[in-house]
Amino acid sequence: MRKSQIASIAVMWWLAMSAHAQQQLLQPVRPSPWEYGIPEGRTLFPHDWLRGFTDFEGAPSHNEPDLGRCGPTPPADGANVNCTAFSRYMISGYLEMQPFGRTFLRHAFVFCQPRFSFGRNVPQMSYSASFEPMIYERSVGIGVELPMHFEFRLLQHRSDWLGRYEGNLGTTDLRTAGPYGLYSTVGLRWYFGGYGRSHGGAYF
Repeated sequence: MRKSQIASIAVMWWLAMSAHAQQQLLQPVRPSPWEYGIPEGRTLFPHDWLRGFTDFEGAPSHNEPDLGRCGPTPPADGANVNCTAFSRYMISGYLEMQPFGRTFLRHAFVFCQPRFSFGRNVPQMSYSASFEPMIYERSVGIGVELPMHFEFRLLQHRSDWLGRYEGNLGTTDLRTAGPYGLYSTVGLRWYFGGYGRSHGGAYF
């Protein structure tokens, strides 16, 4: 009789422990607020460590972007003026490299955003389909993923004139350093609504 009681107690204890363990397994595990960013992968060059996009744009006549190089054109010069820094075509892109897949370094990345402008136009006087290179702009920097879809970014922008734009273009040449010139910024970016890195979940 005593042996059967002991056996019954043992069976009930085992069932209770099994039910408790199953309940623990079924409870969702809330991720730590610091488990964010790209999921861990290979130590070096994890999946999608190199990513970005390219873009090509064309500006219709009377809508050419002004690169800030040329002043007003005298009517006497007309279409023969040498300063024609109004672009017809733009080729740009964005490249991001995140080569580490483990430790805190997996949250760090470097990026580059180049942009080339081409054309030969004088507003109200001369419009062409020329693909003459004019300027190469780029923004380069480093970034770090932060919790709750934030990023910390350090960026530097500069421009280099190309071809004949490296020299003097005559009396209307303002001799500028290009759109926005040379500058550096410290920034904080926030993704929302499923854009960019925010697709990774609440703790991305």
